[in-house]
Amino acid sequence: MLIRPFQPSDEAAVVDLWQRCDLTRPWNDPYKDIQRKLQVQPELFLVGEIDGSLVASAMAGYEGHRGWVNYLAVCPQQRQRGLARQLMAHIETLLLAMGCPKLSLQVRDTNAAALAFYERLGYQVDASVSLGKRLIADN
Repeated sequence: MLIRPFQPSDEAAVVDLWQRCDLTRPWNDPYKDIQRKLQVQPELFLVGEIDGSLVASAMAGYEGHRGWVNYLAVCPQQRQRGLARQLMAHIETLLLAMGCPKLSLQVRDTNAAALAFYERLGYQVDASVSLGKRLIADN
């Protein structure tokens, strides 16, 4: 898989991928999420291609204290081939080069497959509670 930064021409394929992977929610407009990411560390918005077809994506970031990953997705027909593992390893390498000491992510507690995947990569459940407050309503 070729891992490269997102390009604007990838937008429709990325949103389609997120929808096929059940990552979109009514309260998060994926097109707005993409535009927001392109304003902050766009080089950490990555996609994966196989034979010119977009098959994976991830949004990463680092704010000086901790790195984050959002929207990790792999095309359902391409799963179980190590692509998500490859993309996460690439992100970890990029963030480590930036001096990032810890990488965090959030997984819905109902997504057992994703939780098991991250555990296999060495991620552990943190003893913390995720809080959120919407500052801009997408809908």
